[in-house]
Amino acid sequence: MSKAVVLLSGGMDSATCLAIARAAGLDCFALSFDYGQRAVAELAAAAAVADAIGVTTHRVLHMELGALGGSALTDTGIRVPEAAVEGIPVTYVPARNTIFLSFALGWAEVLDADAIFLGVNAIDYSGYPDCRPEYIAAFQRVADLATRRSVEGRPIRIETPLISLTKGEIIRRGLDLGIDFALTVSCYQADTDGLACGLCDACRLRRTGFAEAGCPDPTRYRRA
Repeated sequence: MSKAVVLLSGGMDSATCLAIARAAGLDCFALSFDYGQRAVAELAAAAAVADAIGVTTHRVLHMELGALGGSALTDTGIRVPEAAVEGIPVTYVPARNTIFLSFALGWAEVLDADAIFLGVNAIDYSGYPDCRPEYIAAFQRVADLATRRSVEGRPIRIETPLISLTKGEIIRRGLDLGIDFALTVSCYQADTDGLACGLCDACRLRRTGFAEAGCPDPTRYRRA
């Protein structure tokens, strides 16, 4: 059975990505990060999703990106926006996907895995530059140049099955694969019980996605 490393945040996109990899018959190794994020409840959600969908191993790596600052997701001194903003928002975490993919690439080499699955999306997203197809293509080039497998003619593929889907399409795909989205946490400032604020950009995108999909929103909100 071919192996795949799946980046698993605990949100609905990464959960759907994991379900897609499992449905493809891959032996999945889930990788999450405790990087100093506000919403630590997403780590418990990632563990619940990994257990529900089924993985060989779920590993959580610890790092402190908050020490670098620059993002509302890691610096409590920066307010999380609760209204739409123009341009790249303060919830962007500098170099986050590059860091996460680098660790995933290292683990994929250790495991002799054929692919890395990442739930980035270029349609219904917050404008983050490291969610674009151009970025994924650039990192694929890095993986092709920098790994033993690629030099030996067995490149590690960076798979982004959600990149051209809307949130509604992602939700419908996930439901078709049997995902319980009540297990997932998307909110940028979810409390320790996983209750969502209902106001941040992630909550707005999630709520709109369920409306587009035409199905009930199972998210637990602490306020309407």
